[in-house]
Amino acid sequence: MKVALVNPFWTYEHSIYFGCRQPHLPLELGYSKAMLEADGHDVLMLDGQLQALDNAALAEQVASFAPDMTVVTTAPTYLFWRCAPPELRVPGEFLNHLAGRGGRTVAVGPHGSATPAPTLRKLGVDVVVRGECEEVVAELARQSDWSKVAHTASLQGDGLACNGGVHVSPFVDHLALTWPSDWIAAHGHHHHRFDTVQKGAGAEVEASRGCPYNCSFCAKIDFRDAYRRRKHDAIVAEIDGLIAQGVGYIYFIDEIFLPQKALLEALVDRDVQFGVQTRIDLWKPELLELLGAAGCVSIEAGLESLTVEGRAMLAKRCRLDTEDLAALLIDARRNVPFVQANLIGVVEDDPALVDYWRKHLIDHGVWANEPVPLYPYPSSPSYRELWGEPDDLAWERAHEHYLASFRSFSDIQDQRPHALAELESSCCNH
Repeated sequence: MKVALVNPFWTYEHSIYFGCRQPHLPLELGYSKAMLEADGHDVLMLDGQLQALDNAALAEQVASFAPDMTVVTTAPTYLFWRCAPPELRVPGEFLNHLAGRGGRTVAVGPHGSATPAPTLRKLGVDVVVRGECEEVVAELARQSDWSKVAHTASLQGDGLACNGGVHVSPFVDHLALTWPSDWIAAHGHHHHRFDTVQKGAGAEVEASRGCPYNCSFCAKIDFRDAYRRRKHDAIVAEIDGLIAQGVGYIYFIDEIFLPQKALLEALVDRDVQFGVQTRIDLWKPELLELLGAAGCVSIEAGLESLTVEGRAMLAKRCRLDTEDLAALLIDARRNVPFVQANLIGVVEDDPALVDYWRKHLIDHGVWANEPVPLYPYPSSPSYRELWGEPDDLAWERAHEHYLASFRSFSDIQDQRPHALAELESSCCNH
């Protein structure tokens, strides 16, 4: 079978999207490609950003390939499934340009995982994959009767037909990924890196998936939920391959990069630097020292709130008080050039207290952002606490709530966000 895997050309005008807008490796498509090729399929993988192809050009390349199946993602790589653009404008635009020339069509991503029916209707695809996608995409390529493939959903007349719930990938046995050299050469972006000396290309790697915590704001109920750690040898082999291709910096996309002494010791002797997102309360001073020695140059620490009450409201299950957390962040900064304390806007937080701790951290070299407004993604506990299980209007409801709740947004939302129906009006069926 011929299969096209497409990460479309993302644009964000008037979106609430607050994730990074630079190109990143589409890991979910990379894993899918490896599994499809192991089964003997002929695979075309395209990435709009890394190959500088807009959605019309991507569609022409797919049409020329004449695949039996085309897979498009609704979020710009696994790294951003938890904070994807709510609107389906971009994958919708790609599919409109494709205009039925890609064989049977499949959407993967957070939208179809949480709300399959509106995703199917808006995009007009044959099937959506629910949950983590790589094994399900491989199974779709093996079967002619897609009604038998688990963890998928399709429209049957006006009704939704779901075949099982969301898929959880085993993940631990994923082999080392390889990427085209021209993609690596085009990947100059070093994700979440702010120190001045940058060498080589950037890349993204996944050492673990999921998180053992259930913070109320985190949109991971339907994917990347349970914590799993990938086998050490595969991670190191993938990193060695990237270094050989000219990569000088990797970003571990893990929801929570937990202390892994063996991996850190393996990185000490390798000519590569890296960034992580983690919880600072899970690190001890000696491991922070090893983290720095291993080449870590960027830590994004999910602190979220600067008060005990705020962290409790967010279900952080953090046993340390703010003073201890601040001390750990400052200790991390002694070993790593850039350390950020991520903050979310929490009504329980006293603004004066937030200002005090932000100044304290910044005075000691730790960046603490202005608290970011919280978006109640349908796959988050906060959404379900407000409205219950997501229905066909879940994204619209979350979006309206967000726009009505905040007068100002994060500093990368440079345009006033528009309503969801307006964002999707030109490219999606409603």
